[in-house]
Amino acid sequence: MAPVIWGLDLKEMQWGKFKGKYMFNDVYHLRKTKMIVYQIAMILCVCSESVGTAALSDYVDQRDGITTRYGYHTSVRDIVGIFSFNIFVGIAVATIFGSGFFFDLFWPQRAETPAVKKAWKICSVLMCVFTLADAIALTVIVATQRATIDGLSNSAAQKYFDLNGPPAPIYRKNAYCVGSTVLLWLGMLGTFASTYIMWKSIAHDKVHGPFAAGCGPADDPWDISNQPGATQRSAANPNSDITFEPKPMHSEDTRPSSAGIPTSHLADPERGTATNTHAAPRMNGTADAEPYPGT
Repeated sequence: MAPVIWGLDLKEMQWGKFKGKYMFNDVYHLRKTKMIVYQIAMILCVCSESVGTAALSDYVDQRDGITTRYGYHTSVRDIVGIFSFNIFVGIAVATIFGSGFFFDLFWPQRAETPAVKKAWKICSVLMCVFTLADAIALTVIVATQRATIDGLSNSAAQKYFDLNGPPAPIYRKNAYCVGSTVLLWLGMLGTFASTYIMWKSIAHDKVHGPFAAGCGPADDPWDISNQPGATQRSAANPNSDITFEPKPMHSEDTRPSSAGIPTSHLADPERGTATNTHAAPRMNGTADAEPYPGT
Protein backbone atom coordinates (compact mmCIF):
# COMPACT_ATOMS: atom_id res chain seq x y z
CA MET A 1 0.00 0.00 0.00
CA ALA A 2 1.56 3.28 -1.12
CA PRO A 3 2.11 5.90 1.62
CA VAL A 4 0.26 9.18 1.85
CA ILE A 5 2.45 12.27 2.34
CA TRP A 6 0.83 15.65 3.08
CA GLY A 7 -2.47 14.23 1.89
CA LEU A 8 -1.00 13.13 -1.45
CA ASP A 9 -1.36 9.43 -2.24
CA LEU A 10 1.90 8.32 -3.83
CA LYS A 11 -0.04 5.58 -5.58
CA GLU A 12 -1.20 8.28 -7.99
CA MET A 13 2.35 8.64 -9.38
CA GLN A 14 1.94 6.56 -12.53
CA TRP A 15 4.11 6.53 -15.67
CA GLY A 16 0.97 6.40 -17.79
CA LYS A 17 0.12 9.95 -16.76
CA PHE A 18 3.04 11.25 -18.82
CA LYS A 19 1.27 10.25 -22.03
CA GLY A 20 0.27 13.26 -24.08
CA LYS A 21 -3.35 12.14 -24.26
CA TYR A 22 -3.65 12.49 -20.50
CA MET A 23 -1.13 15.25 -19.84
CA PHE A 24 -2.77 17.64 -22.30
CA ASN A 25 -6.41 16.69 -21.77
CA ASP A 26 -9.23 19.22 -21.42
CA VAL A 27 -10.79 17.71 -18.31
CA TYR A 28 -9.14 20.19 -15.94
CA HIS A 29 -9.23 23.97 -16.22
CA LEU A 30 -6.15 25.44 -18.00
CA ARG A 31 -4.43 22.05 -17.78
CA LYS A 32 -3.02 22.04 -21.30
CA THR A 33 -1.83 25.64 -20.96
CA LYS A 34 -0.12 24.98 -17.63
CA MET A 35 1.60 21.84 -18.87
CA ILE A 36 3.07 23.76 -21.82
CA VAL A 37 3.90 27.13 -20.25
CA TYR A 38 5.41 25.69 -17.07
CA GLN A 39 7.74 23.52 -19.13
CA ILE A 40 8.76 26.48 -21.30
CA ALA A 41 9.78 28.49 -18.24
CA MET A 42 11.66 25.57 -16.68
CA ILE A 43 13.48 24.42 -19.81
CA LEU A 44 14.61 27.86 -20.95
CA CYS A 45 15.83 28.95 -17.51
CA VAL A 46 17.66 25.66 -16.94
CA CYS A 47 19.24 25.86 -20.41
CA SER A 48 20.40 29.41 -19.67
CA GLU A 49 21.84 28.15 -16.40
CA SER A 50 23.66 25.29 -18.14
CA VAL A 51 25.17 27.44 -20.88
CA GLY A 52 26.14 30.07 -18.31
CA THR A 53 27.81 27.43 -16.18
CA ALA A 54 29.97 26.44 -19.14
CA ALA A 55 31.03 30.07 -19.62
CA LEU A 56 31.68 30.49 -15.90
CA SER A 57 33.89 27.40 -15.87
CA ASP A 58 35.87 28.68 -18.86
CA TYR A 59 36.61 32.03 -17.22
CA VAL A 60 37.63 30.38 -13.94
CA ASP A 61 40.01 28.10 -15.86
CA GLN A 62 41.36 31.12 -17.74
CA ARG A 63 42.02 32.94 -14.48
CA ASP A 64 43.81 29.95 -12.98
CA GLY A 65 45.83 29.38 -16.17
CA ILE A 66 47.14 32.94 -16.42
CA THR A 67 47.96 32.98 -12.71
CA THR A 68 49.84 29.68 -12.95
CA ARG A 69 51.77 30.43 -16.16
CA TYR A 70 52.46 34.15 -15.92
CA GLY A 71 51.87 35.10 -12.31
CA TYR A 72 49.17 37.69 -13.04
CA HIS A 73 45.77 37.80 -11.40
CA THR A 74 42.79 37.96 -13.75
CA SER A 75 39.67 39.75 -12.53
CA VAL A 76 36.46 38.00 -13.61
CA ARG A 77 34.43 38.55 -10.46
CA ASP A 78 31.54 40.22 -12.29
CA ILE A 79 30.85 37.40 -14.75
CA VAL A 80 31.42 34.70 -12.12
CA GLY A 81 29.03 36.44 -9.74
CA ILE A 82 26.19 36.93 -12.22
CA PHE A 83 26.44 33.40 -13.58
CA SER A 84 26.40 32.05 -10.02
CA PHE A 85 23.17 33.97 -9.41
CA ASN A 86 21.87 32.67 -12.73
CA ILE A 87 22.39 29.11 -11.49
CA PHE A 88 20.34 29.88 -8.40
CA VAL A 89 17.54 31.42 -10.48
CA GLY A 90 17.41 28.44 -12.83
CA ILE A 91 17.13 26.01 -9.92
CA ALA A 92 14.49 28.15 -8.20
CA VAL A 93 12.29 28.42 -11.31
CA ALA A 94 12.57 24.68 -11.94
CA THR A 95 11.68 23.97 -8.31
CA ILE A 96 8.56 26.17 -8.16
CA PHE A 97 7.04 25.52 -11.56
CA GLY A 98 8.37 21.98 -11.71
CA SER A 99 6.49 21.27 -8.48
CA GLY A 100 3.37 22.86 -9.94
CA PHE A 101 3.77 20.74 -13.06
CA PHE A 102 4.05 17.43 -11.21
CA PHE A 103 1.34 18.23 -8.66
CA ASP A 104 -1.10 19.11 -11.43
CA LEU A 105 -0.11 15.99 -13.36
CA PHE A 106 -0.37 13.45 -10.54
CA TRP A 107 -2.84 15.07 -8.12
CA PRO A 108 -5.04 17.46 -10.10
CA GLN A 109 -7.90 17.10 -7.60
CA ARG A 110 -5.76 17.78 -4.51
CA ALA A 111 -7.15 20.01 -1.77
CA GLU A 112 -4.89 22.89 -0.70
CA THR A 113 -5.18 25.13 2.33
CA PRO A 114 -5.30 28.93 1.90
CA ALA A 115 -1.74 29.10 3.24
CA VAL A 116 -0.48 26.75 0.54
CA LYS A 117 -2.25 28.72 -2.18
CA LYS A 118 -0.74 31.94 -0.85
CA ALA A 119 2.70 30.30 -0.86
CA TRP A 120 2.27 29.37 -4.54
CA LYS A 121 1.44 32.99 -5.36
CA ILE A 122 4.30 34.47 -3.37
CA CYS A 123 6.88 32.07 -4.80
CA SER A 124 5.71 32.65 -8.37
CA VAL A 125 6.01 36.43 -7.95
CA LEU A 126 9.49 36.02 -6.45
CA MET A 127 10.49 34.01 -9.51
CA CYS A 128 9.40 36.92 -11.71
CA VAL A 129 11.51 39.33 -9.65
CA PHE A 130 14.54 37.03 -9.66
CA THR A 131 14.46 36.31 -13.39
CA LEU A 132 13.95 39.98 -14.29
CA ALA A 133 16.82 41.12 -12.06
CA ASP A 134 19.03 38.32 -13.37
CA ALA A 135 18.25 39.12 -17.01
CA ILE A 136 18.94 42.84 -16.60
CA ALA A 137 22.19 42.35 -14.67
CA LEU A 138 23.47 39.65 -17.03
CA THR A 139 22.67 41.78 -20.08
CA VAL A 140 24.51 44.81 -18.69
CA ILE A 141 27.58 42.83 -17.66
CA VAL A 142 27.84 40.87 -20.91
CA ALA A 143 27.29 43.97 -23.05
CA THR A 144 29.66 46.35 -21.26
CA GLN A 145 32.26 44.41 -19.24
CA ARG A 146 35.31 42.26 -19.90
CA ALA A 147 37.96 40.25 -18.10
CA THR A 148 40.98 42.26 -16.96
CA ILE A 149 44.43 41.59 -15.52
CA ASP A 150 45.30 43.51 -12.39
CA GLY A 151 48.07 46.08 -12.96
CA LEU A 152 47.95 45.90 -16.76
CA SER A 153 46.07 47.93 -19.35
CA ASN A 154 43.61 46.14 -21.58
CA SER A 155 45.99 46.34 -24.54
CA ALA A 156 48.89 44.92 -22.52
CA ALA A 157 46.68 42.24 -20.97
CA GLN A 158 45.47 41.11 -24.39
CA LYS A 159 48.86 39.49 -25.02
CA TYR A 160 48.39 37.08 -22.12
CA PHE A 161 44.79 36.36 -23.03
CA ASP A 162 45.91 35.42 -26.54
CA LEU A 163 48.67 33.19 -25.21
CA ASN A 164 46.30 31.45 -22.82
CA GLY A 165 43.59 30.87 -25.43
CA PRO A 166 39.78 31.04 -25.19
CA PRO A 167 37.46 32.28 -23.86
CA ALA A 168 37.45 35.81 -25.24
CA PRO A 169 38.12 38.40 -22.53
CA ILE A 170 35.31 40.60 -23.91
CA TYR A 171 32.12 38.95 -22.69
CA ARG A 172 29.90 39.99 -25.58
CA LYS A 173 32.26 38.19 -27.97
CA ASN A 174 31.75 34.92 -26.11
CA ALA A 175 28.94 32.91 -27.70
CA TYR A 176 28.18 31.16 -24.41
CA CYS A 177 27.59 34.48 -22.65
CA VAL A 178 25.34 35.78 -25.41
CA GLY A 179 23.44 32.50 -25.67
CA SER A 180 22.85 32.31 -21.93
CA THR A 181 21.54 35.88 -21.92
CA VAL A 182 19.09 35.27 -24.78
CA LEU A 183 17.79 32.06 -23.20
CA LEU A 184 17.34 33.84 -19.89
CA TRP A 185 15.19 36.60 -21.42
CA LEU A 186 12.99 33.97 -23.06
CA GLY A 187 12.83 32.06 -19.79
CA MET A 188 11.85 35.25 -17.99
CA LEU A 189 8.90 35.68 -20.36
CA GLY A 190 7.92 32.07 -19.70
CA THR A 191 8.16 32.71 -15.95
CA PHE A 192 5.89 35.76 -16.18
CA ALA A 193 3.39 33.77 -18.25
CA SER A 194 3.54 30.84 -15.82
CA THR A 195 2.88 33.15 -12.89
CA TYR A 196 -0.17 34.62 -14.61
CA ILE A 197 -1.52 31.17 -15.46
CA MET A 198 -0.91 29.93 -11.91
CA TRP A 199 -2.76 32.86 -10.34
CA LYS A 200 -5.64 32.46 -12.77
CA SER A 201 -5.86 28.73 -12.09
CA ILE A 202 -5.88 29.22 -8.31
CA ALA A 203 -8.67 31.80 -8.60
CA HIS A 204 -10.74 29.40 -10.73
CA ASP A 205 -10.18 26.45 -8.38
CA LYS A 206 -11.26 28.53 -5.40
CA VAL A 207 -14.68 29.19 -6.95
CA HIS A 208 -15.38 26.37 -9.40
CA GLY A 209 -12.94 23.60 -8.48
CA PRO A 210 -10.22 22.10 -10.68
CA PHE A 211 -12.44 20.80 -13.48
CA ALA A 212 -13.17 22.58 -16.74
CA ALA A 213 -16.73 23.57 -17.57
CA GLY A 214 -18.92 20.55 -18.20
CA CYS A 215 -16.36 18.06 -16.85
CA GLY A 216 -16.10 16.07 -13.65
CA PRO A 217 -14.37 13.06 -12.05
CA ALA A 218 -16.09 10.71 -14.50
CA ASP A 219 -14.12 12.31 -17.36
CA ASP A 220 -10.72 11.53 -15.81
CA PRO A 221 -9.67 7.97 -16.73
CA TRP A 222 -7.22 7.92 -13.80
CA ASP A 223 -9.83 8.92 -11.22
CA ILE A 224 -10.07 6.19 -8.60
CA SER A 225 -13.85 5.98 -8.86
CA ASN A 226 -13.55 5.07 -12.55
CA GLN A 227 -11.32 2.05 -11.96
CA PRO A 228 -13.24 -1.17 -11.11
CA GLY A 229 -11.70 -3.01 -8.20
CA ALA A 230 -9.47 -0.06 -7.30
CA THR A 231 -8.95 0.94 -3.70
CA GLN A 232 -8.91 4.34 -2.11
CA ARG A 233 -8.10 5.30 1.44
CA SER A 234 -11.03 6.12 3.66
CA ALA A 235 -11.15 9.68 4.93
CA ALA A 236 -12.44 8.45 8.31
CA ASN A 237 -9.84 5.70 8.61
CA PRO A 238 -6.70 6.28 6.49
CA ASN A 239 -5.42 2.79 7.31
CA SER A 240 -8.36 1.11 5.61
CA ASP A 241 -9.19 0.83 1.94
CA ILE A 242 -12.48 1.29 0.13
CA THR A 243 -12.92 -0.95 -2.88
CA PHE A 244 -14.83 0.42 -5.82
CA GLU A 245 -16.72 -2.19 -7.82
CA PRO A 246 -18.71 -1.57 -10.98
CA LYS A 247 -22.40 -1.19 -10.19
CA PRO A 248 -24.42 -3.95 -11.93
CA MET A 249 -27.46 -2.87 -13.85
CA HIS A 250 -30.50 -5.15 -13.97
CA SER A 251 -31.92 -5.78 -17.39
CA GLU A 252 -35.54 -5.06 -18.07
CA ASP A 253 -36.48 -8.77 -18.16
CA THR A 254 -35.00 -9.51 -14.75
CA ARG A 255 -37.64 -10.82 -12.36
CA PRO A 256 -36.96 -11.24 -8.67
CA SER A 257 -37.60 -14.62 -7.13
CA SER A 258 -39.67 -15.13 -4.04
CA ALA A 259 -36.48 -14.84 -2.00
CA GLY A 260 -35.59 -11.57 -3.64
CA ILE A 261 -32.74 -13.10 -5.69
CA PRO A 262 -32.57 -12.20 -9.37
CA THR A 263 -33.52 -15.13 -11.54
CA SER A 264 -32.17 -13.69 -14.76
CA HIS A 265 -28.90 -12.21 -15.94
CA LEU A 266 -27.27 -8.91 -15.04
CA ALA A 267 -26.45 -6.38 -17.70
CA ASP A 268 -23.05 -4.75 -17.47
CA PRO A 269 -22.82 -1.61 -19.66
CA GLU A 270 -19.10 -2.19 -20.37
CA ARG A 271 -18.89 -5.95 -20.74
CA GLY A 272 -22.26 -6.62 -22.33
CA THR A 273 -24.84 -9.07 -21.07
CA ALA A 274 -23.51 -11.95 -18.99
CA THR A 275 -25.14 -14.80 -17.13
CA ASN A 276 -25.57 -14.26 -13.41
CA THR A 277 -23.93 -17.28 -11.85
CA HIS A 278 -25.44 -16.45 -8.46
CA ALA A 279 -29.05 -16.42 -9.67
CA ALA A 280 -31.51 -18.93 -8.26
CA PRO A 281 -32.31 -21.77 -10.70
CA ARG A 282 -35.45 -21.23 -12.73
CA MET A 283 -38.03 -24.04 -12.27
CA ASN A 284 -39.54 -25.37 -15.46
CA GLY A 285 -42.88 -26.09 -13.84
CA THR A 286 -43.20 -29.41 -15.74
CA ALA A 287 -43.85 -32.92 -14.47
CA ASP A 288 -40.21 -33.90 -14.67
CA ALA A 289 -39.22 -31.39 -12.02
CA GLU A 290 -38.12 -33.10 -8.82
CA PRO A 291 -40.48 -32.46 -5.93
CA TYR A 292 -39.24 -31.07 -2.66
CA PRO A 293 -38.45 -33.67 0.00
CA GLY A 294 -41.47 -34.69 1.96
CA THR A 295 -43.98 -33.96 -0.81
